[in-house]
Amino acid sequence: MATLSRIEVIQAMKASAVVPLYYNPDVEVCKNVIRACYDGGLRIFEFTNRGSFAHEVFGELSKWAEKELPGLVLGVGSVVDAGTSSIYIQLGASFIVSPLLNEEMAKVCNRRKVMWMPGCATVSEISKAEELGAEVVKIYPAPMLGGPDFIKAIKGPCPWTQLMPSGGVSPTLDNLKKWFDAGAFCVGMGSKLITADIIQEEKYDLLREKVKEVVEIVNKIRG
Repeated sequence: MATLSRIEVIQAMKASAVVPLYYNPDVEVCKNVIRACYDGGLRIFEFTNRGSFAHEVFGELSKWAEKELPGLVLGVGSVVDAGTSSIYIQLGASFIVSPLLNEEMAKVCNRRKVMWMPGCATVSEISKAEELGAEVVKIYPAPMLGGPDFIKAIKGPCPWTQLMPSGGVSPTLDNLKKWFDAGAFCVGMGSKLITADIIQEEKYDLLREKVKEVVEIVNKIRG
């Protein structure tokens, strides 16, 4: 079961500003990716629930990370229903991310005091998510919704809203600056950071260095 409070998870998200996300059916590949991100300076990671027996892979990762990577906040993304949320919470997920807004998921996560981050695409969905207890809302797919301009437009009338764009975020100064200048709370980053060639060629040292660069960029942007 999760040992971190929702507030602690939110603080970790704010501190890292970048939430790397990845899935692979091979536990060892996942370990290498997570360790590279951890050694690069990120202390939060989203394992995406996208394959058969994904929860079994996560269970192994959860136990491993608790022993080997102190301070890592490990959560799960691509969860779309309450039942799956319960499984991952039992396996130690510190947060649950979804591409959609599901009220039953909110009830399960709130009951267990686990941070829940639904995916929203409209102001009304964002407002509903906040009414259901979401402290941070995922904007997905962010580029298709208007990119940084969409974030800026939402923050105008709703400055209290904390948004995490995901999908299409790139590990470059120009791209990241646009998102954070628009008011993003943090960003989710998957294949643009953890590229296919890194996995195929097992270039985990390169991933670590890329993560270090991203951390430096974000620190520069945020002063």
